[in-house]
Amino acid sequence: MSGAAASGAPRRGSGLAVTLVVAGLLCQEVGASLAVLLFDDVGPLGMVMLRLVFSAVLLLLIARPSLRGHSRRGWTSVLAFGLVLATMNGLFYLALERLPLGVTVTIEVLGPLALSIIASRRASALVWAGLALVGVAALGGGGWDRLDPLGVVFALGAAASWALYILASARVGAEFPKLDGLALAMAFGALLALPFGIVQAGGALLRVDLLAVGAAVAVLSSTIPYALELIALRRLPAAAFAILMSLGPATASLAGFVLLGQHLSWLEVVGIALVIAASIGAVLTAARARPAASASSGESGGSGPASEEPPLAEPLG
Repeated sequence: MSGAAASGAPRRGSGLAVTLVVAGLLCQEVGASLAVLLFDDVGPLGMVMLRLVFSAVLLLLIARPSLRGHSRRGWTSVLAFGLVLATMNGLFYLALERLPLGVTVTIEVLGPLALSIIASRRASALVWAGLALVGVAALGGGGWDRLDPLGVVFALGAAASWALYILASARVGAEFPKLDGLALAMAFGALLALPFGIVQAGGALLRVDLLAVGAAVAVLSSTIPYALELIALRRLPAAAFAILMSLGPATASLAGFVLLGQHLSWLEVVGIALVIAASIGAVLTAARARPAASASSGESGGSGPASEEPPLAEPLG
């Protein structure tokens, strides 16, 4: 997360920033909906390949990263980040093939939620963990038989990958300037996804219309949201940004209903709302923990900055 977002001070133009974050979330879920529509033609792994390849091309053109002057540790971080990106996207789209969009995103958000709860190191965080568990239980409100078990496993794997994504992106951000590390990691992730995508999509990859939609998914799911979030982060405190990002399950459910005709039971809607509430609570708990940690560090004579909890932010991959 950028230094501008690390401060809790209010920023000018916060109303515009909120609009940008919401617009980014909507673009992301429209992109996911388009991806679902391509599953019959290219399959989920073919879609992963298209998204990562086009995202990598765009990032490489924008960042133009240098391949020289990086340490072995830096390259190791990039390769690990690329592996996480490919795994996270693969599991997410495999889950989307079997579960509604809103349910998939709700389960996926448990990854960064768990990371925020663990990082807060406060007993009160257990309340949000319990609330999230109740929310997940409510997702099976229409009967767990409505949720494909393998799809749930894939979504939980995507959740774990999202938590790893946050940790890996922090390491890459510390080793590489600007977008260089992300661009290189995305390129490596695309190479990893390439053979799986080619095998599953086959001759469909020769169709220009499918390639065009794949490019649109990459732009909607990665490029536009990332650009909007960068602008918003300069105008919003970190906690406010993370709270807005926790609304992802709601925007995903809306997109699934409007674009894919995916209807949810009232208990599933309650479950999504509970997970969102748990995410917001965890973010606020972590935000309150930062000043306390800083004060404690100052009193003990420590000169280093207090460690920041991982933000509950939307992954780019």
